[in-house]
Amino acid sequence: MNSANLEIGQLGERIAKKYLQDKGYRIMDENYKNKYAEVDLITDNKGILVFVEVRTRIGEQFGAPEDSINKNKMKKLIRNAEAYVARTRYSKKYRIDAVCIVLNKERKLSRIDHYENLTG
Repeated sequence: MNSANLEIGQLGERIAKKYLQDKGYRIMDENYKNKYAEVDLITDNKGILVFVEVRTRIGEQFGAPEDSINKNKMKKLIRNAEAYVARTRYSKKYRIDAVCIVLNKERKLSRIDHYENLTG
């Protein structure tokens, strides 16, 4: 990933983190990696473990951030969540969410959408 994309991704993650915290989510981990994939944020929402994929784009001329969450990406997210749950012996409910962010050319927030429970 080139440095401009990395910077945009990190900006999106900071925006998503604040957005979720403002909604009452507690951030438990960031950029959790294992052999399957990386999860941007792991949070707790009212006792439910939530794995959050953050997708950020500048403008939508090349597609919406939602478009980049394909079947292959979902498989990786599910595997990573399952591995995390097994490793930590977590036995309660969990889900996978996505926060999709569109920035304008000045890198200011244009749109943010939170999709809960992508697998359910």
